[in-house]
This record gives sequence, C-alpha cells and structure tokens, in this order.
Amino acid sequence: MLSLVLAVLAAVSLDVILGEPRRWHPLVAFGALVNRIEQQLNPAGSGGRGQGVLAWCLAVLPATVLVGLLAQLPVIGWLVQVLALYLAIGLRSLAEHAEPIAAALDAGDLPRAREQVGRIVSRDTRALDEEGVARAASESMLENGSDAVFAALFWFILAGAPGVVLYRLSNTLDAMWGYRTPRFLKFGWAAARLDDLLNYLPARLVALTYALCGQTALALRCWRQQAPTWDSPNAGPVMAAGAGALGLVLGGAAIYHGELHQRPPLGEGAAPVAADIRRALQLVQRGVAVWLVLLCVAGALYA
Repeated sequence: MLSLVLAVLAAVSLDVILGEPRRWHPLVAFGALVNRIEQQLNPAGSGGRGQGVLAWCLAVLPATVLVGLLAQLPVIGWLVQVLALYLAIGLRSLAEHAEPIAAALDAGDLPRAREQVGRIVSRDTRALDEEGVARAASESMLENGSDAVFAALFWFILAGAPGVVLYRLSNTLDAMWGYRTPRFLKFGWAAARLDDLLNYLPARLVALTYALCGQTALALRCWRQQAPTWDSPNAGPVMAAGAGALGLVLGGAAIYHGELHQRPPLGEGAAPVAADIRRALQLVQRGVAVWLVLLCVAGALYA
C-alpha cells in the first residue's frame, strides 16, 4: 500500500512539474499504430462490430500485458508503475489548454479564443460567441478532468500499471473511433461501449467529488435531475454535477461534424464567462487534492 501511495504521489508530482512529454510521447506512436489497424480492418468504413472488437484487442491488449509484466520486475517495476501513471494523466495539460482560452477572452480576441478552444473540443468552434467559447472550455475542463485525470488515478489505484494503461489506451480509441458517423458507427461500437464501461464507476466518483468541492446541494440536485437527459451515461453525471457545483448553466446547442445538436441544459445559475474556465479547472484541481489526501489517509491507516 505504501508503494502504491508513493507511486501516485510521484506520478502526479512529475505531471505537475514536467507536464506531458513534448516529444516521443507513447500515445503519438499509439495513434499511428491505431490508424494503420483501422485502415486494414475498416477500409472505406466497411468494418463491422466484429472487426471493431478485433481492432480494440490488437491495439490495447499487447501493451497492457507488456506493461503488466514489466511492472512485476524486482528493480525497475516501481519505476514502470510511476511512468505508466505519469504518461496517463494530464492535470497540467488541462491548465495549459485552459489559460490561453481564458486569456484570449479577457483580451477580447474572440478569433484566437475560438482557435484555442478548437484544440480541445470536437464541436465546430468557428461561429461561437464569447459565451459559447467559455461554455465549451468549461465543459471540456469538467469532462476531460474526469477522463484524463480522475479515471486514470482510479484504474491505477485499482489495478496498477496494467489497469491504467488499458484504461488510457481504451479512452484514446474512443476519442478516435467512438463517433456515430457512417465510418465508425459499427466499427467504433466496441471502443465506445468499452470506454463507457471503464468510465462508469470513475465518472460517478468524480461527480460526487465535484459536488463536495463546490455548491454541494445544487450539484447533487443537478446530477439527479439532469444527468439522465444527457446522451452519454458518464459525461452526464460529471458535467451536471460540475455545472451545479460551479453555479453555471452549461449544455445547449452545439455543432458536431456539421450537424446541430440540441443538448439539454446542465447546471443552474449564470452563463459562463472567461473566469469560469479557470473556476472549472480549479474545481478539478481541488478534487485531485481531495483524492490524494484520502489516499494518503488510507495508506496511513493500512500501515
């Protein structure tokens, strides 16, 4: 247990100090591999669910098994654990993406704000007004905080290095293949459903964390009433609770892949502005601090 606690603290510290690697990030190589697999098994969007399952297995399982074996080595195993978690979380990356968006809005530079937020969201940002940019960025902080930080911590604590690698690679596949477009509707089904499964428990712990770190009663009410209206079983609780915790109204209309989606409203209160992007990031950071404190307490009690 002590080894686990120290590994988590070391990995989070590395992320805060160094951020994501600027060069030679393993996920870049993984992305290139995934593209080749997809081209072979889903040419012109002809692959079905069976090919999608096979592609998921080929992309995710070899690396998971390899890291699991390396983590068992007597000398370097602990370092492999730390490195696996460090490469899987993106707490500092959230801040590095949030601040340029908020700064551009503060400066009244809407074109730059649209460009910056377009780097972290999949919706069309070209026609967003200031409120739309702030809404998109705030939603991204809440949802990516769950996916890129809390869920990675959850699976590492639960299953060590192989757990966090399996989760991170699966989540990356969902980001690449989990779209309801003609090309990926069938082929990407496995990636989307497996990511939903792996995020189910973490998302609800994150929703509770957001509620406890903000306007608790409002967050819990928004989670209970609004999350079922959202099309994603995991993003709904996370963003409803996060919006309520911040006292913001999120959701609403957004354009994805050229189609207008009328999304249900989430939260309650004011429309988001530039400062709320930073507030959303701070909510994620406070939640991480809570998790680390609880982990340390659990480690001390176990010892």
